[in-house]
Amino acid sequence: MAGGALSTDWVPSFAAVPRSSFLPDLMWPFDMKTGRSVFVSRTDDPELWHGYAESDVPVVTQWDDGKHTGTEPGEVSTSSASMPSVVFRMLSDLDVRPGNHVLEIGTGTGWNAALLAHRLRPENVVTVELDSVVAAEARTALNLFGLSALVINRDGLKGYPEGGPYDRIIATCGFRSIPFAWVEQSRPGAVIVAPWGTHYDNADAVARLVVADDGESATGPFTGPVEFMKARAQRLSPVVHAEYVTDNVADRTKSSTTITEDEFIGEQFSPQRFAMGLKLRDCVHVVADKRDGKRPVWLYGLTDRSWACVVFRDGDEAQVWQSGPRQLWDEAESAYRWWTEKGKPGYQRFGLTVTANGQSAWVDDPADRWPV
Repeated sequence: MAGGALSTDWVPSFAAVPRSSFLPDLMWPFDMKTGRSVFVSRTDDPELWHGYAESDVPVVTQWDDGKHTGTEPGEVSTSSASMPSVVFRMLSDLDVRPGNHVLEIGTGTGWNAALLAHRLRPENVVTVELDSVVAAEARTALNLFGLSALVINRDGLKGYPEGGPYDRIIATCGFRSIPFAWVEQSRPGAVIVAPWGTHYDNADAVARLVVADDGESATGPFTGPVEFMKARAQRLSPVVHAEYVTDNVADRTKSSTTITEDEFIGEQFSPQRFAMGLKLRDCVHVVADKRDGKRPVWLYGLTDRSWACVVFRDGDEAQVWQSGPRQLWDEAESAYRWWTEKGKPGYQRFGLTVTANGQSAWVDDPADRWPV
């Protein structure tokens, strides 16, 4: 796990608490070979079910907030069991100590809470789940396994002050804004671990924040990329292209750029995408499929109907069109140049600070930060 290494302090818990004990009979594991979620039934094919349950793959356990029916994948995955390697990595970031009191946001199957309860004792773990059905199923699974952590059915954005103060808080869904309520419910020096990102991209990075001695802020670096389903209240609704582009794209302002496709897009978890989101606020980008040597990338403003389209072409300069109050490509190009001028920092050089007034990002130095 986590690159092949499982630290000795977590070995007993991972050995004693198998993920399979918290997975439902019907599930949709992600098949790495095909790149899609597949339906698996423990009754119909127990060998295949156990194979996926014991593999280092994410497993969707609910689609479309429970409205989904049938065996085909739904539209939006809304509850899951994360890859074991990611679970370990985040628990390692949490750095729990004997006697720590932990709040988990996003119970899901209950497996993560069970690992914490095994390590710290059930009475030291509180886990919050918004979905009442998911919460009930996790509570049952935890009780059956003999690790009855306290499962609370409520909005995790509000935390659970009745059980605080906490030494550690961990979130198992992606956030676009870290609630200050979590800081308020933590002890000075407490650690908060949460997947965080911007609407620019669906990917996240794990933020590891430490609560200040005065309790007025929490700050810390990102430890690396991940991708989680988003907290329901912070999901981004799908962009409707026709609401932005109402006429012929070619009629809009046209220019070109020397930035290449590889430089601007990179791989799925390339740090430049994360950096772009930190600088290009209130914007989402969509990378289209490549055809005949051309790949369009669209930028959509989230506070108005500004848009931009850059078409990368093999062996030629990319062409750009943009429209609206914001010149989104100009902003994007400026953000990319900023990232390169900073020495193309990776995730670990970026950090996040959360206060009662909002959140801000930084590179290398928390004192030199900007709102995000």
